[in-house]
Amino acid sequence: MSQIKALIQPHGGKLINCYLPEKEGKQTLLTALNLPRLTLSTRNIADLECIATGVYSPLEGFVDEQEYTSIVKDMRLTNGLAWSIPVTLQISESVADQYELDSEIALAHPNGEILAVMTITSKFKPNQNWEAEQVYRTTDEAHPGVKAMSGEGEVYLGGPIKLINAVPYQDFLDYRLTPEATRVEFARREWNTIVAFQTRNPIHRAHEYITKIALEVVDGLFINPLVGQTKSDDIPAKVRMQCYQILMEKYYPQNRVCLSVFPAAMRYAGPREAIMHAIARQNYGCTHFIVGRDHAGVGDYYGTYDAQYIFDEFTEEELKITPLKFEHAFYCTRTQSMATAKTSPSHKEERIHLSGTKVREMLRNGQTPPPEFSRPEVAQILVSSMKLTTV
Repeated sequence: MSQIKALIQPHGGKLINCYLPEKEGKQTLLTALNLPRLTLSTRNIADLECIATGVYSPLEGFVDEQEYTSIVKDMRLTNGLAWSIPVTLQISESVADQYELDSEIALAHPNGEILAVMTITSKFKPNQNWEAEQVYRTTDEAHPGVKAMSGEGEVYLGGPIKLINAVPYQDFLDYRLTPEATRVEFARREWNTIVAFQTRNPIHRAHEYITKIALEVVDGLFINPLVGQTKSDDIPAKVRMQCYQILMEKYYPQNRVCLSVFPAAMRYAGPREAIMHAIARQNYGCTHFIVGRDHAGVGDYYGTYDAQYIFDEFTEEELKITPLKFEHAFYCTRTQSMATAKTSPSHKEERIHLSGTKVREMLRNGQTPPPEFSRPEVAQILVSSMKLTTV
């Protein structure tokens, strides 16, 4: 191992932490009990946690109107720092009068627990069609990101947050590492260079291939699956986590791989979300980020490699994390191994193309993904889970 260096700086130079100290938190909670209350949606909760723990550094709250406009228009904050998707707190127009500008409100979990206090510094009603066109490249309500955005509400509240209580979870408790915790873990492992892999699917053979290529040139691999809100037809996070665990146990060198969940909600914003995902992984302490085919895409809304091209719109000074861009990997029947067009001598008919979509289709049709698609242990977990959901 090379000489240990300081880990990469968080985006903006400082790792945000919005947790109040215990004593101050108790005092703030007493005040919050008498404040107007806003019950958070599933996406709100995911964003709240990502802001509070520094995943979304340098954001210290939900964006105000000026930051929102700058992000949507230019993919930068008003200070010029790269940021590609506005993190917003939306409410319906029918309840907007309950929340006044320059006042504090309590942000509550659906179970009634107060999680945070927010100071409303901005209250505005943007043009959501413009936001959809810029961020998602479509206004089509069939797009899950557009649908989620429009469903959250027409009025946007912006302002800093102070977290009183951690978001309560019952799952993946051993894998919910904050950026502060992952940085400690990477330093403990004496990793200087770390590549992050974002996924919302089980890791199939193509994923395994590109992550292992990346692992050849860095000290460690950070498998960071998104476990926040996804589409209804995506494979549940609980099932996916079983797949990641068995893969790490049997097919990766355990001393060079770290698994932790990414609590964010999926927006399916393609290129813009690739930038957001990269920034979040820099905050976790990663130096490199894998960008494959159609990263964070859905349907036919984005070009195959648009999520790679967008990185060319930012300088190395704007984005410190290095994207590792991979072509679509496939199983080559001639060489009987994984490959890409750069390494395979095969013809089109000798290539078995893999994707999360194809795996889901096979499972829905009662088919077991073949070894060219998935490791047998992973295929068994997926088939078993599908049987349980159809009983």
